[in-house]
Amino acid sequence: MALEALPVDAAHLLVAGAAAAVALAAVYASDRPAGSWGRRLRSRLLLGVPWGTLVAVGFVIGVYLFVQSGLENPYRPVVIPFRAWSYFYPEGMLWAGFSHASRGHVTGNLLSTLVAGTLAEYAYGHFPRERGRETFGSLRENPYVRALCVVPGAILTFGVVSSLFALGPVIGFSGVVFALWGFALVHYPVGTIASLTAATLVGVVYETIRTPVEIAEATPSFGPPGWANIAIQGHALGLIAGALVGVWLLRRRSVSTVRAGSMRSSALVVFAAVLLFGASRRLWAVYWYLGNQRYELYRALGLAGVLALAAIVAVAAAGRERPLRPALAVPNPRTIRESVASATPAAVGLFLLLAAFAAVAGPAVVPNLVAVDEAGLPGDPIEVEGYQVTYAEDVEDRTVSAVDVEAFGRSTSVRTSGVIVANPDREIWTRAVSKGNLDFWGYRAVDVGGTGWRETVWVQRTGWVAIGGNATYRVDGVHDETRSTLFVSDPARAEPVLDGRNVTVAAVEGGFELRVAHAGENATASVPPRNESVTLQEVEFRHEAEAIYAVRGDSRVRVAERERYEGRERS
Repeated sequence: MALEALPVDAAHLLVAGAAAAVALAAVYASDRPAGSWGRRLRSRLLLGVPWGTLVAVGFVIGVYLFVQSGLENPYRPVVIPFRAWSYFYPEGMLWAGFSHASRGHVTGNLLSTLVAGTLAEYAYGHFPRERGRETFGSLRENPYVRALCVVPGAILTFGVVSSLFALGPVIGFSGVVFALWGFALVHYPVGTIASLTAATLVGVVYETIRTPVEIAEATPSFGPPGWANIAIQGHALGLIAGALVGVWLLRRRSVSTVRAGSMRSSALVVFAAVLLFGASRRLWAVYWYLGNQRYELYRALGLAGVLALAAIVAVAAAGRERPLRPALAVPNPRTIRESVASATPAAVGLFLLLAAFAAVAGPAVVPNLVAVDEAGLPGDPIEVEGYQVTYAEDVEDRTVSAVDVEAFGRSTSVRTSGVIVANPDREIWTRAVSKGNLDFWGYRAVDVGGTGWRETVWVQRTGWVAIGGNATYRVDGVHDETRSTLFVSDPARAEPVLDGRNVTVAAVEGGFELRVAHAGENATASVPPRNESVTLQEVEFRHEAEAIYAVRGDSRVRVAERERYEGRERS
């Protein structure tokens, strides 16, 4: 078949596949491995396959499809009930580490898992390496147990642990991914940094298979800065935990293997690898939420933290086993100076790594022990199976202010605006959609639910902009084909004055009104339907082409126009 006869996507995939085949053939011919590639993998992995990583990936995919109802809607899974809200809500704590906010979120994490998990699993190995231990000698040495139970068990267990010590209602597998990277960094620092580019390549290949040809155009968007979407505490927690386990295993094997020195990298190499990893993965993005979509980034403090962590991991992984100073022959038990002096750099590094883990995990315990205030939401919320959905502006953010903390001129008592979702039974209170996001798009879907089920509430903003003045708008919620008004803003006065008559547009429940004030008298009427008119105080108001014109005698003035959202009109 001629290339021109193929569909465009198939033709481009064929070209990419041919290029990959030629490139791999050239490398193979140059190396002439004679099976050494496969033997090397099979020496560490059962049949040369990272089974534990694949089992963990399959589990996360299952959570996305069946627990979060991603099978029903792959692009919009149920998210709100699967965050780590509180210790009093076990369902959220159980699933938060494996759930994701979108298809792109789960795809990115799992592609990174395939790379980091394979490297970490290769470092651990399915076959015992310690001297005196034989394959199949016991359950611990059984490669099938190690591949199919120990590795995925450790990965999934840390998924739950990462939720238990998460600061805030986080979601996602990234804590585990960072733990895998941390484990790999200790064993193969240079290889891990190289593997970061491999993770990028895997993503490119995946997107190429999905969409060989893509057409895009520049569009406006709304959202917080990229670094404000990072669960920095969870990522740091995972990296430290992975490094801890990696150091423990590395030093345990160093004692029981003949060639212990061959397993170690220099402290400088480990330090540089962790520093490069932290910088590339934005571990420096330490920020404070100021409320109402405002954030403050402390880049200098974040970089200092990454430097300190890199140094600690380097000392723990590659520090000398010899004491800092020889111990006294008869140590004095009443002082600790002799004990500290006789400690090894490696032991000090391990202690500091444990201290770093405690420092990062500790602040999450108290907020997770605080129950959500059962005070009702403002307005008349939509009730859905225990959930309450409403819209509010400039209200206290109960997620951030669950624990009232003030430090360095900043406080957790902040204000927020947008679509609010609460469920006291599940310890949930969250701003599901920001005011700015709804202003930009005009409508948003809010999915609530639980394991394997969902309900959707559509929230829509409609409004009029007074000429020379502000906007007045109404926010409605729609569920089960029932529409209810959740919020109305203040009226907006138009700048034009007609023979002493002031014109105001006002959002009201279920619609909009025109109000005319003249000589101490007020007249009110609903905004007329399109192509119709209404007369108030001897002024005719015509609704034409998404604008309202005031007509009096020979004068015709535009007084208001419809709000527009993302370039499209919303009715």
